[in-house]
Amino acid sequence: QVQLVESGGGLVQPGGSLRLACAASGITLEYYTIGWLRQAPGKEREGVSCIATNDGSTYFSPSVKGRFTISRDNLKNMIYLQMDSLKPEDTGVYYCATPCLVSYPGFSSSWGQGTQVTVSS
Repeated sequence: QVQLVESGGGLVQPGGSLRLACAASGITLEYYTIGWLRQAPGKEREGVSCIATNDGSTYFSPSVKGRFTISRDNLKNMIYLQMDSLKPEDTGVYYCATPCLVSYPGFSSSWGQGTQVTVSS
């Protein structure tokens, strides 16, 4: 059974940074795409970033490209989302999810409980 546990959310000022982490169990990361979705209040869940853990290919939503970095540690079964230059519109609950397709968040069949990110002054 796949289990995904997110951590690292919090309150940050615009322009600040946060690093999210996801601990995965029940899967071997190198065989899956995995990544991050987010959901803002009153909005649908959207894809943020995915990583193909076999070759490290990364994918980003246009709204975060250049500001966010996704990485993975296959030995520890962890993935990370480094978020820089945060904007108020980045506020939402961030979910670790697999499999992952940025353009189609409904593609994911497993996700964690989410971690809240709030960008506000």
